Amino acid sequence: MDRKKITIPDLQRMKEEGKKITMLTAYDYPLALLEDKAGIDIILVGDSVGMVVLGYESTVPVDMDEMLHHTKAVRRGVKYSFVIGDMPFMSYNITKEESIRNAGRFIKECGADAVKLEGGLEVIDTVKSIVRAGISVMGHIGLTPQTASKLGGFKVQGKDAEGAQRIIDSALALEEAGCFSVLLECIPDSLAEIITRKLKVPTIGIGAGIGCDGQVLVTYDLLGLYDRFLPKFVKRYVNLSEEILQGIERYIEEIQSGKFPTKEHSFTMKEEEIKKLRA
Repeated sequence: MDRKKITIPDLQRMKEEGKKITMLTAYDYPLALLEDKAGIDIILVGDSVGMVVLGYESTVPVDMDEMLHHTKAVRRGVKYSFVIGDMPFMSYNITKEESIRNAGRFIKECGADAVKLEGGLEVIDTVKSIVRAGISVMGHIGLTPQTASKLGGFKVQGKDAEGAQRIIDSALALEEAGCFSVLLECIPDSLAEIITRKLKVPTIGIGAGIGCDGQVLVTYDLLGLYDRFLPKFVKRYVNLSEEILQGIERYIEEIQSGKFPTKEHSFTMKEEEIKKLRA
């Protein structure tokens, strides 16, 4: 299959032509390699790495060093997919200068194609500053996990007219500020459809229904590798946790019973060399 590196104009063209955009998270080289080979359009190095890989209770503790480390690993495995680095909590919330510097590190040090940051109307000035610095930005509104406690927890957002209008206003403002795409998380499908029609740039949904221009999931969820909880919007395509557990249990049993390793898995010496050692 002939493929070329995905660019922002490619993503924009997909929206205009009605072709759905595919997006997944990745946090390391092997997973990025597989996603890129499969043909995923966008790979997000999400701050969800904090929960599904690093064992934190939320995404809040993840810092810049951790995000840069994982983004570098992912980028090494990608030839074609568009790579986005997720800006962690407090990396873009203090000063514009620091926000630009942190966003720039994803591009300069990691080779990412863009960054993503959470928030609507409250981050517009920050988005404008990062875009003016020549860095592409994906917006993220609806349920924003970094500030979930302020939103009342991990709940669907925009269920009433007032809340929905606030999300619409944020989406339009993010587009005006220069975002090349907007991620919509955990909002009613009808609201996502309205926003998708209003925006000229692509929308990516997670728990936002089928009306978005594309979809994203946390890869560990769809592969069955994260068992703390399974959001309603996740479809589990395989259950690798069970297969991995069974494989490890068989390994333990075969070591204890003497079934592994066998001659097949061992190296041998010539008999005359062994005799020399025994002499």
